[in-house]
Amino acid sequence: MAPRQRRRRTEREEGMTLSAAQATAQTTGEAEIEQRILGALYGQMLGDALGMPSELWPRERVRRHFGWIDRFLDGPQENCAACYFGAGQYTDDTAMALALADALLEAEGEVVPELIARNIMAWAQGFGAFERNILGPSSRRALSAQQEGVAIADLENNGVTNGAAMRVSPLGCLLPSAPLPVFVEQVWQASSPTHKSDIAVAGATVIAWAVSRAIEGADWATIRLALPGVADYAQRYRPSTFSPSLAARIELALSLTAAAAGYEQGSERVYQLIGAGVDTVESVPAAIAMVDLAGGCPNRCAELCANLGGDTDTIGAMATAICGALSGVQGIRADWLATLRQVNPRDMGHYSAGLLRLRQRRCAG
Repeated sequence: MAPRQRRRRTEREEGMTLSAAQATAQTTGEAEIEQRILGALYGQMLGDALGMPSELWPRERVRRHFGWIDRFLDGPQENCAACYFGAGQYTDDTAMALALADALLEAEGEVVPELIARNIMAWAQGFGAFERNILGPSSRRALSAQQEGVAIADLENNGVTNGAAMRVSPLGCLLPSAPLPVFVEQVWQASSPTHKSDIAVAGATVIAWAVSRAIEGADWATIRLALPGVADYAQRYRPSTFSPSLAARIELALSLTAAAAGYEQGSERVYQLIGAGVDTVESVPAAIAMVDLAGGCPNRCAELCANLGGDTDTIGAMATAICGALSGVQGIRADWLATLRQVNPRDMGHYSAGLLRLRQRRCAG
């Protein structure tokens, strides 16, 4: 165990000492950065929408019902989580991500938990999420308590599910990846309206940090090498649970994809050995594994996630956001992008331009 521990400390120390200016030195101009931000946002939407029909079904049932998902489909009526959504429509994962993005833009790049909570609550009430089988257990408890007047600071929010990680990609678009302690604290604040546990915040940190490093121009090989150290630091930041090590799970997931003989074997091993459930310690390593298995390609990644089984839309949203940041929006299939724009008429350029401006301000400051 000693060599592994020494390696993690080294990566963590490097992440802390790297300045924000150094972290952005690899980028080649504003246009490329904005394309990567837009890629992350549309990647989130793509993985979410493609994975929606199979959400929360076992892998075998997905295969039996759909064969292979390679296009946008309506949510099946027999799927109590997906039946509310049409082909190409995003779910709560992206709705909450955009609620976070709106809060970041409104606060001029500051992370204000109350604004984030207000926006998530407005979406949940408008969509009828409390009455439908939409909200995860941790988010439902936290939002219900806030409806009763409990302040965010007074909420325990120690749930271990993936509601913080699934919505965090816009924060990765905003924040420079270094220094790491500042990054983790900002993720903790953004997660706090629904999740404060060490594992939930660590999972959100991993997704946001990978998005941020991709926007800075780092390649996947560089990012994947650093992720266990980032996860380890974030999980130790404010210990609150006896969750297994997220860093160790990520290392295991990446070892499975590295040894796999093709997409099918890799996906099956991740599903069986890592898990694809709603707990952060399963879904975040699974998402990282899907990025790795797809070689950073957003289109392949979205397909792999949609057919994985389990929490397919959330794993897809997290993983494909990273891939979209790696490739830029131009890496997403034009026909899929057109469908997403038609079905979900949001001005995503408004978000990418705003997040770019605020990211540059943070880097300059």
